[in-house]
Amino acid sequence: MKYNVIVLAAGQGKRMNAGQNKQFIELLNKPLIIHTLEKFIHDTWCRHIYLVINPNEQQEMEALITEYGWQHQITIVYGGSERQESGYNGLCAIKPESHDQIVMIHDGARPFVKQAHLHELAKVAQEKKAALLAVPVTDTIKRKQGDRIDTLDRSTLWAAQTPQAFSYDVILRAHETAQTSQYLGTDDVSLVEALDEPVEIVHGSYHNVKLTTPEDIMRAEMILTQKEEA
Repeated sequence: MKYNVIVLAAGQGKRMNAGQNKQFIELLNKPLIIHTLEKFIHDTWCRHIYLVINPNEQQEMEALITEYGWQHQITIVYGGSERQESGYNGLCAIKPESHDQIVMIHDGARPFVKQAHLHELAKVAQEKKAALLAVPVTDTIKRKQGDRIDTLDRSTLWAAQTPQAFSYDVILRAHETAQTSQYLGTDDVSLVEALDEPVEIVHGSYHNVKLTTPEDIMRAEMILTQKEEA
């Protein structure tokens, strides 16, 4: 089975307070985005990577890709002002001959996705047309409305992750419908939900975290160090 992946790396990650795009932050002497891209470069199921970037960072990104010799496996795509626009730009960049293959959409700041989960996700998306990695919520979740606080049923709650995987026609239609209705979703699956299309959950890993804060970077380096020592 083959899939294409859109890796979103255009956001500036202001909560990181790094003074630069967090994708260039080094984890054990290697930029974050390289750790993420390696997951797909080394997966024989991955046909091609569409890397969505800030146009102002094209030179730096291209230099990194060339340094690792990946220029034939990665196509650079310009991102938009919102994550949703960046995802759509990535979809539009996929060549027509690949439209019959599964497309995954992944956060560039999630460097720990497992290959086994990529393969399971691809197989489920092939059958169900839309799927995402997610993990059961472990914290007690409260909902506050005005002065009222309610405790939600944790057994029904899942924390969404990426990649999220789709048949090309379903996710393209979801994005174009969202554009027409001016709907801004929180992730790509939410756009498919808005079509009232079914989405399947694939149980992911709690290690598949998105690096958002400086504390996340420290945790990520601990995970990488443990893997090197194993």
